[in-house]
Amino acid sequence: MEENSNMTAERSLEIIKEQIERSRKEVGKDTGLSLYVSGICTMCMALLIGILIYLTSNTAWYLLYVLLPVVIFAADSYVKRGRPKAPASMVGSMVDKTWQTFGIFVLAYFVFGILYNMLMSHFEQPDVYSRLAIHPLRVVLLLMGMTITINGHILKSRWMVWCGIVGGIGGLVWESFYVTQTLTGWLVYYTSAHYIGVAHGLIPAFIIALLAFIGLTLPGMKMKNK
Repeated sequence: MEENSNMTAERSLEIIKEQIERSRKEVGKDTGLSLYVSGICTMCMALLIGILIYLTSNTAWYLLYVLLPVVIFAADSYVKRGRPKAPASMVGSMVDKTWQTFGIFVLAYFVFGILYNMLMSHFEQPDVYSRLAIHPLRVVLLLMGMTITINGHILKSRWMVWCGIVGGIGGLVWESFYVTQTLTGWLVYYTSAHYIGVAHGLIPAFIIALLAFIGLTLPGMKMKNK
C-alpha cells in the first residue's frame, strides 16, 4: 500500500513537471513570436523616422515613437490571428508580469525625464542644462535588456539571456559614452554640410534598429522556431 502511494506521488510529480515544461515551451514560442514582431516593428519605425528626419531636417518626427506600442500591439494581434492562445500558467504569468513591469518603469521614467528637462531648460543656464539633462534612452535600453534576460531565465533560453545582456549593456555603454553623437560630429566635420541630415537622422536610426535586432528580433526568431 505504501509503495503504491509512493509510486502515485512520484507519478504525480512527473506529470506536474511535464505539464510545466510543456507550458514553458508553448509560452516560449508565443513569447518568441511577440519578441520577433516587436523587433521588426521597432526596426521599421526607427528607419522610417530616420528617413523622415533626413528628408525634412525636423527632429519632431521622433514623436512617432509614441505610436510604437500601438503598432506592435496591432501587428502582434494580426500575426497571431487564428492561433490558439498560450495556456494560462505560472510561466506565462511571470513573462507577462515582467513585461508589464518594464512598461510601467519605462513610462514613468520617460514622463519624469521630460518634465525634468523642461524645468531645467527654464531655470538653468544652457551649459548646466546640457550636463544635468536626463537622457532616457540609455536607461530604457538597459531595462529592456534586463527584461529580456529575466524572461530568458524563466523560459530556459540561453540565447535569449545572452541577447538581453549584449543588447542592454551594449546599448547602455553606447549611449553613456555618446558614441552616436561622436560619430555624428565626425561625419559633419569631415564631410560637407549636406550630410548633417544623415548624421542626425539615419545614424541614430541604424543604432536603434541594430539594438532592436540584437535584443528582440534575434531571440524571438530563435524561440519561435525552437
